[in-house]
Amino acid sequence: MKKVLTIAGSDSSGGAGIQADIKTITAHKMYAMSAITALTAQNTTGVSDILEASAEFVGAQLDSIFTDIMPDAVKIGMVSNCDIISVIAQKLRQYGAKNIVVDPVMVATSGSKLMQDAALEALTGELLPLATLITPNIPEAEVLCGFPVQDETGMIRAAETISKSYGGAILVKGGHLVNDATDLLYQNGQSRWFSSERIHNPNTHGTGCTLSSAIACNLAAGYSLEESIKNAKHYLTGALRAMLDLGHGSGPLEHTYWITLPEIE
Repeated sequence: MKKVLTIAGSDSSGGAGIQADIKTITAHKMYAMSAITALTAQNTTGVSDILEASAEFVGAQLDSIFTDIMPDAVKIGMVSNCDIISVIAQKLRQYGAKNIVVDPVMVATSGSKLMQDAALEALTGELLPLATLITPNIPEAEVLCGFPVQDETGMIRAAETISKSYGGAILVKGGHLVNDATDLLYQNGQSRWFSSERIHNPNTHGTGCTLSSAIACNLAAGYSLEESIKNAKHYLTGALRAMLDLGHGSGPLEHTYWITLPEIE
């Protein structure tokens, strides 16, 4: 069985963060492990409180995981302060982690801020250079590249700029633009577009977490980066198309839509 580690924050409502990651990894029939960076009190309408783990405790979680069950891929989501980011980067280097997917989570779907301003420098200086793939949405890409992104030409410029700054591959997610669900992969100076049907579903809580976790799963399975993105987008589209409708705000996805249960006699 392939093993995937998620390093992220906990979402008490189960739609994003660690919970979305574990559901996604399990749906891919892989073994999920987690290092929790923060507890959040949140639901589909927003985040009401955040309790960060200490950097030392995050490091202890990672030591426990890497010294016993070596992950085949690592997905990194909410990392809210400098000390936590530094210890994660240190442990990834120490244990030679591979297939690292970093989703630079800065703001929740509800609009709530999930990263301290001072943490951005640590994220860009220590963590992003270790990534196999970075998966910013449009607002996150704008922060990382330093200019507005309003169309596909802007997505290309942003990806080129981010890649030059941090190396590795960049997947700029175009879901915030008013068109099809088109994402741009920029790798080794080459661009490739991934288009899929835009599902008109207002419940998008945890889409970024889900996509990045699905990509990590596919990398763990041995697929190429392009194949991993294609497969992950297919999974995400199905989870949106299932039209789960929970909560009073932007609700969660149906992560288990492709799991078929045996009939009970």
